[in-house]
Amino acid sequence: MKLPRFEYVSPGSFEEAVSLKAEHGDEALLLAGGQSLIPLLALRFASPSVLVDLNRVDELAYLRQDEGSVHVGAMARQSAVEGSVGLLERLPVLADALPLIGHRTIRNRGTVGGSIAHADPAAEWPALALALGATMEVTGPNGTRTLEAVEFFHGPMTNALEADEVLREVRFRLPEPGTGSAFVEHARRYGDFALAGAATMIGIDRDGLVSTARIALLGVGGTPVRATEAERHLEGQPLNDASIAAAAATCRETAQPPSDIHGSSEYRHHLVGVLVGRALRLAGARARIAPA
Repeated sequence: MKLPRFEYVSPGSFEEAVSLKAEHGDEALLLAGGQSLIPLLALRFASPSVLVDLNRVDELAYLRQDEGSVHVGAMARQSAVEGSVGLLERLPVLADALPLIGHRTIRNRGTVGGSIAHADPAAEWPALALALGATMEVTGPNGTRTLEAVEFFHGPMTNALEADEVLREVRFRLPEPGTGSAFVEHARRYGDFALAGAATMIGIDRDGLVSTARIALLGVGGTPVRATEAERHLEGQPLNDASIAAAAATCRETAQPPSDIHGSSEYRHHLVGVLVGRALRLAGARARIAPA
C-alpha cells in the first residue's frame, strides 16, 4: 500500500524536533523506529500533515546508568538495550522480555521510546515500565515535566503527551538488591504480539516474607495493568502455592481481556492466571533473602 501524502522533515537536534511539534501540534507525527507507525500510515489509520523523523537526533540515542536508575534515551534502539550486558545485569527482567519483542530485525530498528509512546496494551515495554516504576521525561515549549508510568498510559495507543510535547527519556528505577524478577508471555507464534503476559518483581525479607511485590499485565485490557490488589495478597505473606494462587485469581478477576480471532476473552482470563503464577514462582526463585 502507498503511504498518504505528508510533509517530511528531519530535524538534527532535539530542540528542533520540539519546535516542530510545537508548531504543528496534532498535525505532526513523530517517526522513531517506524515499526508501528509505518503500517498505520499504510493502512490509513494515521494521516499526518507532517512527519517528523527523529532518526538524526543522535542525542536521544543513549543508555546511562547511575546509582539508582537506568536512563534510556527515547531513540535508543531495543537491540542496544539487549546488547548492554551491564544494563541487563542491573535490570534482569529485561533479559527475559527483550528476546520476545518481535524479531531481531524489528528490535534493530524499534526504539524504547517509540514503543512506550505508542502505548500498545499488548506490547512488552509499557508493561515493563509499570513493573519497574519507570518515569517518562517529556519536553514541550513550556519546559520539561516528568510523568509516572501509571499516569502515562491512557488507552489503546493513547498516552499522556500533549500535542506539542516530545518524549525525551525513560528512566527505570533499579530494584532493591536481592529482588527477583521475571517476565513471561504467551503468543501463537514466536514474534507475534502476546495474547497475555506478566512482569513480576518479588522481594523477600529476612523472615522469609514478601517485602515488595509488583505485577504488571499486558494484553488484558485497553492499557497495561498494574495489578495492585493482587500485590496486596502477597506482601507480608510467604511466597507459597496459596499466596500465588490468590494473587493469580485476583489478576484473572480484574483483567478485561478482549476476544478476537486469536483467542476468546475466556481463554485469556485463564491464561492470565497461569502466566502470573509462572512469573511469580520464577521471580521468587530468583529473589535472595535480605540480610539481617
